[in-house]
Amino acid sequence: MNFNLVTRRQKTIITVLLYLFALIWLFPFYTAIRNSLKVNGFRNYVDLFTNDLNGISLLGTFKNSALIALGSTAIILGVSSLAAFAFSKLRFFAKETLYIMVLLCLAVPGVVILIPFYYILKNLDLYNTLWSVILSEAVMTLPFAVLMLRNYFDNLPPELMESSSIDGATKLQMFSRIYLPLATPALINLGVLSVMWSFQDFLLPLMFLTDKSVLTATVAVNTLKGLFGFSPADLGKFNAALVVLGMPAIMIFLFARKYITSGITSGAVKD
Repeated sequence: MNFNLVTRRQKTIITVLLYLFALIWLFPFYTAIRNSLKVNGFRNYVDLFTNDLNGISLLGTFKNSALIALGSTAIILGVSSLAAFAFSKLRFFAKETLYIMVLLCLAVPGVVILIPFYYILKNLDLYNTLWSVILSEAVMTLPFAVLMLRNYFDNLPPELMESSSIDGATKLQMFSRIYLPLATPALINLGVLSVMWSFQDFLLPLMFLTDKSVLTATVAVNTLKGLFGFSPADLGKFNAALVVLGMPAIMIFLFARKYITSGITSGAVKD
């Protein structure tokens, strides 16, 4: 579609539809904010952070969520950047076959590998620890990360490899001193997306974390749902918990939106 040929009327229709979709998406969040302030106002938020609810500290759950997000993102960035560089710039036996096998992992539904994950983590004595979710999230995100970063590395000039090779640089030096700094925009974009996805993840923490001391914010809010009744005051506290749960991802997006919008298609189109 050539956007230069779009008429003023078509642009107006597209703009109206985008605003409509935005309002539809924002309405539930607005409803949660309104209901959280309807009874007791901001006191609902103060209570969430100052009082433990059935032995669960909301601040502690956010700390757990942050540790999981940072840990999984660090693994994703480290492993995927090395793998993507190798698939893009190095020559080795069955390279494309291995790459296709990595891409095939994108077609495997996450629920299919939950049971194998469970038994592996139990045997490694990692069940009910933050590492169980960190490693699981990293493994499930790595295929997408390798795809994204390889496409980015493919667009970087191969002449850099030749010139640095003449200067006597090793493959690792080429990666760390030349290609990795050039891939900073894609790495930032991938890191932001990984942190957002981790904060919003519900299934993996629900499966692998049962102890109250290691619960994440998403699982904690679902657990707290059973503590609140249907009185206006209880519904206000529960809606306040929902609002607090959504804030980290929103704040991350607001501070890093330029990296997301500019890098979401990093390397998607090859020259």
